[in-house]
Amino acid sequence: MDISYKWLRRYIDFDLSPRELAATLTSLGLECDTVEEVESIRGGLRGVVIGKVLTCEDHPDSDHLHVTTVDLGTGEPVQIVCGAPNVAAGQTVVVATVGTTLYDGDKEFQIKKSKIRGKESFGMICAEDELGIGTDHAGIMVLADDIKPGTPAAEYFNVESDYRLEVELTPNRVDAASHYGVARDLKAKEWCLICQNEKQGEYPEVSVPDASGLTTDRTDGAVTVRIEDEEGCPRYSGVTIRGVEVKESPEWLKNLLTAAGQRPINNIVDITNFVLLGIGQPLHCFDLDHVKGEEIIVRTCEKGTRFTTLDGVERELNEADLMICDAEKPMCIAGVFGGLDSGVTEGTKNVFIESAYFNPTRVRRTARRHGLSTDASFRYERGADPSVTVYAARLAASLIKELAGGEICGGVIDVLPAPIERKELDFSLTYCNRLIGKELPGELVRCILKALEFDVTETEDADVLHLTVPTYRVDVYRPCDVVEEILRVYGYNNVEIGDEMHVSLSQRGATDESYDMQQTISEQLTAAGFSEIMNNSLTAVSYYENSELLPLANCVRLLNPLSNDLGVMRQTLLYGGLESISHNVNRKMPDLKFYEFGNVYRFNPEKESSAEKPLAQYSERMELGIWITGKKEPASWNVKAEEASVYDLMGVVNNILRRLGLQPAAVTTTQSSDEIFSAKLDIASRSGKHIAEVGIIRSSILKKFDIEQSVTYAAIDWDSLFKLTAKNRVTYAELPKTQPVDRDLALLVDKSVRFADIDAVIRKAERKLLRDVRLFDVYEGKNLPAGKKSYAVSMKLQDNEKTLTDKQIDASMSRIIDALKNMGAELR
Repeated sequence: MDISYKWLRRYIDFDLSPRELAATLTSLGLECDTVEEVESIRGGLRGVVIGKVLTCEDHPDSDHLHVTTVDLGTGEPVQIVCGAPNVAAGQTVVVATVGTTLYDGDKEFQIKKSKIRGKESFGMICAEDELGIGTDHAGIMVLADDIKPGTPAAEYFNVESDYRLEVELTPNRVDAASHYGVARDLKAKEWCLICQNEKQGEYPEVSVPDASGLTTDRTDGAVTVRIEDEEGCPRYSGVTIRGVEVKESPEWLKNLLTAAGQRPINNIVDITNFVLLGIGQPLHCFDLDHVKGEEIIVRTCEKGTRFTTLDGVERELNEADLMICDAEKPMCIAGVFGGLDSGVTEGTKNVFIESAYFNPTRVRRTARRHGLSTDASFRYERGADPSVTVYAARLAASLIKELAGGEICGGVIDVLPAPIERKELDFSLTYCNRLIGKELPGELVRCILKALEFDVTETEDADVLHLTVPTYRVDVYRPCDVVEEILRVYGYNNVEIGDEMHVSLSQRGATDESYDMQQTISEQLTAAGFSEIMNNSLTAVSYYENSELLPLANCVRLLNPLSNDLGVMRQTLLYGGLESISHNVNRKMPDLKFYEFGNVYRFNPEKESSAEKPLAQYSERMELGIWITGKKEPASWNVKAEEASVYDLMGVVNNILRRLGLQPAAVTTTQSSDEIFSAKLDIASRSGKHIAEVGIIRSSILKKFDIEQSVTYAAIDWDSLFKLTAKNRVTYAELPKTQPVDRDLALLVDKSVRFADIDAVIRKAERKLLRDVRLFDVYEGKNLPAGKKSYAVSMKLQDNEKTLTDKQIDASMSRIIDALKNMGAELR
């Protein structure tokens, strides 16, 4: 944003040079690298003087040139060759002397001594456009005869000089996107210096133009205002003015706007820009003769409605776009861009000035949806000040009445459906000093806060202040935000850094060990052909709408999201992985294996937070997500390509558990389904602690991502798994010296019995000699009783020290068979 040095001095008195001002603003967090001198006429007319044409004769070798002698007030007249048709003896003219630099748009040229068709010329008699003070090039400028030759043209034309400071604003500092906002920060800095006795004098105040004297000329003729979308427009102010004259703005207004980087247009538009750059409130001016029914309605339109904006582009509206409409049609995209048919033109006679507060999120989404970015949307989408709409309307109306004439009809309208609530919080001085790292006097803290327009109330606890945050600071919510305000005004450079730095090296903690485990599993998965992905923790609100399993109410919401697609923190890794799958499948890469380690977040409104535990309602945990889709392996001449199944993914998960020392016998599995999985296995520890879930994603979810192929997904609760396995240590054992014994059983069981149930029973029956249990066949069909199926199970028995005897083998198998019969299994 560009700041005018002179404009700023209209609002607050200070004794800083432009360079010193830039340094002060930078120390306040308003980075200012560029300070540029600007003049009301480019170049300041340096080297240009007023002259008197003494003689004028036709050039002997030209039919359109003239040879003149001009008195420049230096004693000896100079000869100048001039081609203007209106030059004549006795005229008072404007002369650019030798060495003067003039400008033609972005180009510049220097006046030099020259010889034109044999006649020497020592300067140039100028037209308006050559000086940059007009557009006329029909002839040279002829001035009144009473001007003394040699008078500097800058003095005659009252050239003003100013300085433009380019301020880089951080996204949260929209309050400083105006001269008033910058003046507020300067005031706080001055108060801070005076409070510390580093500077003498009175505490300065910010002074803005007075609009209290605005009077109503007519009680009739006012536009009516109705807000139908109160969520999108919490406040709408405005004023009707009839009988205005659209014309050029006065020099003082044009000079201020030019110094602030704004091109003057006409008095009405320039006044709205003056209010915008002055106090930060965007305004919009409607030609009242184009407002049907003389009614303003703030509402949305049907999806697909066509609307042509000021740039002549026809746009298709979304049902979420907030619009300013009259009784028949939309006229303006609220807070973003005006319409082609309702703007102010040279023929405008009656106007309505809009000064409103629009929902920042709604404005931002609409601006991005239509690819628009304007000075108004820049401020609205970051959070304008809802408390200044009435003042801004009154100020604009006062200036219009002064510079464009007209009558104020019905006074200022202010539609405010609900009162504006200011944020309040308790602030500890001890906390402030601890966070800054320096003891600041309480009086200094109070001084800075009051200068920044915080309402400060003492409490029974002398260490605690009760603060009411000003409406212009939309980014201040927490005590740490207040500390930041205090520190930037006090000065970061004033917080000393000690000569010594003490560092304590802590022992490796659980976080380090968890990371080591992640690295181990990452290597395992990568070796198995998986690719690691890393998705944004911020995700779309729509993923959790209408969900019972992961409801939107449990999402951690952002206070000021960039868009609805980045509006909440993820409750699951699933959707980020599906986005990655969709991206790759759409690029002809259908066979994918992904994994991701990442945190997931949840808001628990049923819990209570307190000053001691302000984050008690929020939880964060680490998850491992694994996705498989498409073919297991690429097809080749000797291998037929097969689709990956949930069993492949279950094998991957089991290998992870084994790698961390968690054998299948140490977990239980339960089959189920939910709104995400059409079929899944829930894996838990023997104590019932959830570890993971593995299953097939429902096609209804995949369709939202334009995925037509099957996707299997595993979500492993890494924090729970780490707690279960963190104490497991790698042990070493001598290789067995004996041969293992294999025994197979064919079991007839109910169809509802799972192999996991069989596996658990066998392992429990024989703990000492059993080394492995494997399922090598499943049969359902002919020759079996109804409701039955057959499992073929292979078991491996072994004693590491000695060869098993037949008696030991028979005893083990007897125990296993008895246990299987007790669970209802029959030997085939």
